[in-house]
Amino acid sequence: MSAAPRPSVAIVGAGLAGAASARALADAGFAVQVFDKSRGVGGRMASRRAEWIGPDGSAHPARFDHGAPGFEARSEAFVRVVEAAERDGLLARWAPVVDRDGRLDRDETPQWVPTPDTPALCRALLADLPLVTGCTVDALRHETGGWVLETGGDVVAHGVGSVVVAIPPPQAAVLLAPHRPDWAERARAIAMLPCWTLMAVTDAPAPLPAWDLAEPTTGPLGLIVRSDARPGRTRVPGLAHWVVHAGEAWSRAHLEDPAADVQARLQDALAQHVGQPLAWRHASAHRWRYAHAPADAAVPERCDWDADAGLGACGDALGGAGVEGAWLSGRALAARLVARHREAARA
Repeated sequence: MSAAPRPSVAIVGAGLAGAASARALADAGFAVQVFDKSRGVGGRMASRRAEWIGPDGSAHPARFDHGAPGFEARSEAFVRVVEAAERDGLLARWAPVVDRDGRLDRDETPQWVPTPDTPALCRALLADLPLVTGCTVDALRHETGGWVLETGGDVVAHGVGSVVVAIPPPQAAVLLAPHRPDWAERARAIAMLPCWTLMAVTDAPAPLPAWDLAEPTTGPLGLIVRSDARPGRTRVPGLAHWVVHAGEAWSRAHLEDPAADVQARLQDALAQHVGQPLAWRHASAHRWRYAHAPADAAVPERCDWDADAGLGACGDALGGAGVEGAWLSGRALAARLVARHREAARA
């Protein structure tokens, strides 16, 4: 007697929620396919590569972790995961010195930083799983033979038993609306918080700041990260690498401003905070339209799941915000799919 075919699931989104769900489902015996519109994985756990030209005309590489700068682990389940990832070399503990309005504090609550770059954790979770990047799934159809996924009118997957939507709520709403308009309506109502981010290389100021992170309370900046002070990152003598996140209110007010204008204003604000002019070697700005989820958007189950349709949604917005919320949501949805499959097998 031949073995029963493995239950199939397509996951739209290769951020941490989608990656956590994909790994749990694959480990439970599901045939998993993952799709993401970006060139790589990680979602808002992102890194950007850049290159700048020195005075002598030589090219210098740079890498900026311009998404989540670090995260905490509070729940027992997530603590176990991050401690295991630390043993595997995927995460490092960070206790940064933080500048809070001129008062320097050592952050005693461990921050976790993926190494060697921020997407590393998602890459590890998705290792050996079928993954299609650069593919924007823009439509879902439910037919007799299962789910069909489309991009630009072309079919990229068909006959899929279940679909997991693990992308920011405003984007998820487009896919969910034809099948679960109630979920889509709630997703559209979630006020995702934007963030403009500056990535820069300067000559090292003299003296170097005594802090690793700064949290300004006035002006456009919300968080300044000395990027090369983070674990596993390379410090280059004579240079400083920065990732600067604008504050929520400022980012919202300037959301549609040209990137060049935003970049210039954030550069000025960084120099003012450091307290001296900076010699710029590289600078660029990135707009995160859906940077953060509000904590009050979470649902009790940490995910949405329609067992009859074989359709689910997960993400940090449903799971309680932040990196941990994304992981909890992805794992919660995977548990619902596994439970449904086991019930069907017993029937």
